[in-house]
Amino acid sequence: MIELTLREIADVVGGRLHSPDNSGQTGDVKITGTVEFDTRAMTKGGLYIALPGARVDGHDLAAQAVEQGAAGVLAAREVDAPAVIVPPVTDGNARAFVLSSDKDGSGAAVLAGLARLARHVADRLPDLTIVGVTGSSGKTSTKDLIGQVLAPLGTTVAPPGSFNNELGHPWTVLRADQDTKYLVLEMSARGLGHIAKLCEVAPPRIGVVLNVGTAHISEFGSREGIAQTKGELVEALPEDGLAVLNADDPLVAAMASRTKARVVLVGETESDSLGKADIRATDITLDDQARASYRLVTPQGEADVKLAVHGAHQVGNSLSAVAVALELGATVEQAAQWLTNAQRASEHRMDVRTRADGVTVVDDAYNANPESVRAALKSLATMARAGGGQRRSWAVLGKMAELGDSHVSAHDEIGRLAVRLDINRLVVIGEAARPMHQGAHLEGSWGEESVLVPDVDAAVALLRDELQAGDVVLVKASKSEALWRVAEELLNT
Repeated sequence: MIELTLREIADVVGGRLHSPDNSGQTGDVKITGTVEFDTRAMTKGGLYIALPGARVDGHDLAAQAVEQGAAGVLAAREVDAPAVIVPPVTDGNARAFVLSSDKDGSGAAVLAGLARLARHVADRLPDLTIVGVTGSSGKTSTKDLIGQVLAPLGTTVAPPGSFNNELGHPWTVLRADQDTKYLVLEMSARGLGHIAKLCEVAPPRIGVVLNVGTAHISEFGSREGIAQTKGELVEALPEDGLAVLNADDPLVAAMASRTKARVVLVGETESDSLGKADIRATDITLDDQARASYRLVTPQGEADVKLAVHGAHQVGNSLSAVAVALELGATVEQAAQWLTNAQRASEHRMDVRTRADGVTVVDDAYNANPESVRAALKSLATMARAGGGQRRSWAVLGKMAELGDSHVSAHDEIGRLAVRLDINRLVVIGEAARPMHQGAHLEGSWGEESVLVPDVDAAVALLRDELQAGDVVLVKASKSEALWRVAEELLNT
C-alpha cells in the first residue's frame, strides 16, 4: 500500500482516531507495511483490519497484531492499540453483503471503511491499469493466467486463490503501490449489484466475462439473473476501456450491447450469429495430461500455444488472457510464449500429481458447480484414454452447493455424465450428493461402479483398498466439503 498516516486514513474513511494511552500521537503513526486481517500475516508497520470471525472477534486480537508488527488498526470500536474507528453502517443492503459472523454490524462498518481506503489508494495511482475478471467458473484460473502474462510487461498484483469478495477485493487493491503497473482483480457475486459495488471500489479499465453458468443460482433464481449481475462489470468500463467477452457463450456475447467500451470477442466460434471471435483457438489437441495445444489466431497475427495447465476449458481462459496482454502492449508471439510458460498458481485447482506407483491424483476440490464438474470429468476421461491406454478412471465427487431448486437434477445429471463418459468408478461422498449416485445407476444400471460413502474417511479407505497402479483419480466438490483432504491422503500414502 502507499504510505499513509492514521490521520490520513481517518479522513478517508470518515472515522476518528483512538489512542489507547491517551497520548494523542496516534494521528502521526505511519502505515508503511501491508494491510492484513490475519495477525499471523502482519508485517512491520502494517495496518490490521479487525473483523468479527466465527470463533474470535478480531477486535480482541488488536494488541496481538501490534506485537506481530502492526502500526495501527482499522476497527469498529476502541481497542488496545492505535486505531482508526470507523463509523457504523446504517444501510441495510450493505450489511447484507458481509460475513455471516457479523452479528452487530461491526464487520460491515470495517469493510465499508476498507472499501473507501482501497478506492482512495486506487485513485492515488493514476498510471495503474485495473483488470476485472468475472464468470460463473474459471475466474481464479483466468486471473492467474492474466497475472502471469502481464508480469513481463510491468509489476503486476493479483490476489492469491479466490480473494474475490467484499473482503478479498479491497485487500488485493491495497497490495498496489507506486511501482504497480497492473492490478488483476477477480470478482464474485451472490446478488444483483454486488459486482457493481466491487467496481466502485476499484474502477476497471479492462473487464473480462468468461461464462454464465449455474453457480449460486439459488441466490439469483435463473441464468438470466446471473447474466444481469455479471454484466455489471462491462457496464462499469469507461469509453476508452476494453470488454473481453466469450463469443462461445450467448449470454456473455450479448453483453456487448451493455458497455461503452470497445469489445473483443474470444473463443472457438467462427459463427457470425452473435459475432465471430476476434481472438480464436483452432486445431486444439489435448495431451495425456489433458493439457491443450492450439493455434492462436488474432487480427495481429498467429502463433502456436502449448498450455502447461490442465483441462480443455483452459483454452477459453487463456484466450481471455491473450486479449488482455495484446491490449496492454504484448505481441502475439510474446503472449503465446508467456502462456506456454504459465503455471497453475492457486491450490486445489486441477492440481495434477502422480505417485511413485503411477496413480495420478487430480485435486480440483477448491470449489464446484455443474459447469466446472462437467469440465473436470471430461479432463479425467481424456487423461484415462490418452494414447489409447486403458488407465482406470475414478471420480470422487461431493456436494455442489447453492443450487436451490435444481439441486437434485443437477447432481443427477453429473452422475449420468460420468456413465456417458465411461468413467470406471464413481465415489460419491455424503448424503447431500446422493442424486449423483442415483443418476449413475439410472443412466447405466451400474452395480458397484458407483458407491455412496458417508464421509472423507470412508472414501479414503475405499480408495486405498481398491486403487491400482496407473489409475487416475479426480477429486472435486464445493469448498464447504473440503474434499482436498482425499487428495492429500492419497498423495501421502
